[in-house]
Amino acid sequence: MAQKIRHVLGLSGGKDSSALAVYMRDKVPEMEYFFSDTGKELQETYDFLDRLEAFLGKPIVRLNMNADANSNRDFDHWLTVYGGLLPSSQIRWCTVNLKIRPFEEYIGTDHAYHYIAIRADEDRIGYKPPSISSLNNIEPKYPFKEDGITKEDVYRILEESGLGLPDYYKWRTRSGCYFCFFQRKSEWVGLLEQHPDLFELAKGYEKFNSETGERFTWCQGESLEELSQPERIAEIKANTEKAMASKKAAKPNRRLIEILTDVLDDEDDEEPCLPCHK
Repeated sequence: MAQKIRHVLGLSGGKDSSALAVYMRDKVPEMEYFFSDTGKELQETYDFLDRLEAFLGKPIVRLNMNADANSNRDFDHWLTVYGGLLPSSQIRWCTVNLKIRPFEEYIGTDHAYHYIAIRADEDRIGYKPPSISSLNNIEPKYPFKEDGITKEDVYRILEESGLGLPDYYKWRTRSGCYFCFFQRKSEWVGLLEQHPDLFELAKGYEKFNSETGERFTWCQGESLEELSQPERIAEIKANTEKAMASKKAAKPNRRLIEILTDVLDDEDDEEPCLPCHK
């Protein structure tokens, strides 16, 4: 008897993977949708996933979260395992333990096609099992690349579906944990203004060794306490507003989110982790 082939699509809470889910809904009716929950997502992300789930007409499997909260393997669980070491662009233990491994456990030994939301107008590497994994049963699929779907098409797909964009796109252009180390300075200011409680929780993760002078902060070279000073906030906001005005003047007919994305990419275009931000 031939082994059943599974079709799976991972959602990050971002525009591209959400648009891909909408795009593939009627093309692959047996598609499974999953979301690797870190336990540290924005409420806007959870709200959008609920709306998307209703549109798709089938459940989005939430990985890492169990009925017994004490057995959850969320961010705080792994932070304890790593002795309080915050993840960074150099040490991305969060992506491995909260995204890749739960996904591999979800697939198990089944043969699966994994649908990935890399667009035709970008050049990124999709999911590949890391060297620590022996899985060779997951085959990536890139429908957007194959069908020539670009960023403009993604916006159109979400608009025509009635879903639109998640609310956090008003001040943030990437999905992921509310304290993701890939956030740009103006996005941290956005978090402070939109979710001051979460900003304070993010501050609580930062550590300072008074004996060695070592600082363990989310932002390189700046603590959230320093970033949240009124004069620093004013500086960051002024720089962002000036850059947005310049971008808008150059191409006045673009969406606000496109202008904001360009401005933030100019500030820091370091490539975030694919499973977290697509």
